[in-house]
Amino acid sequence: MTAFSPEPILRRKQHALDVQDLEGLLRIHIQFRDSKLFSGFYTRIDQVFVLWGVITTIVFATAQFIDLNWTYQAVAWSILTLIGSWGTYHLAWYWVTVERLRWVVYAWVGLMISGVLLTNWGIFGGGWIVLPHLCQLWLGLSAIGYMITAWGLRSRALLLSGLLHLGAIALLPYISTWQFLFTGTITAGILFFLAEVQWDMQSTTDAQLLTLEQKQFNQHQRKLRQIEI
Repeated sequence: MTAFSPEPILRRKQHALDVQDLEGLLRIHIQFRDSKLFSGFYTRIDQVFVLWGVITTIVFATAQFIDLNWTYQAVAWSILTLIGSWGTYHLAWYWVTVERLRWVVYAWVGLMISGVLLTNWGIFGGGWIVLPHLCQLWLGLSAIGYMITAWGLRSRALLLSGLLHLGAIALLPYISTWQFLFTGTITAGILFFLAEVQWDMQSTTDAQLLTLEQKQFNQHQRKLRQIEI
């Protein structure tokens, strides 16, 4: 196995998708009269990125712009994290099962729940050392998650995403009072970006989980993708 996928690190989405990518595919087409305003498609992995992008936008925008009691924010963050974790499991489970990457979902859910527990400890349990460093905490957890996923998928794009989160931590001392906005922009921005492009990965499909017809279909789709390149 090579260190990383030989695919281009980033490119426009290809339309010849494998069986596991077509499962739950969401197509969006917005048109006004004869003008196409937007047309795109989102695999369930893309949908996971969008889901967490929305959640992080809400969380960090609220922390930056709304004068809301920390207790209420902690409760809201906990609920949103549980929703995101359940959504990740629901949306990604078939794909990660076929790709033999269930452990990646376990890792992300574990990281997010750990982050919520540490945040709640800082707010409810008197762990005041945590509160001034919430942005560092969540950027760090996200960086770890991306690097774990990058290792599992042999993806340079996801590795770079993790490094960008680490770089953002180094910049936080210079952001002053806008740290929550900066953190939300980095985390949500990368999530939304990854949902819109095709990033490199090395498939680890478990052939035993696919029928003969599905295997043949995937082989045909791979040939079409090579032509698209």
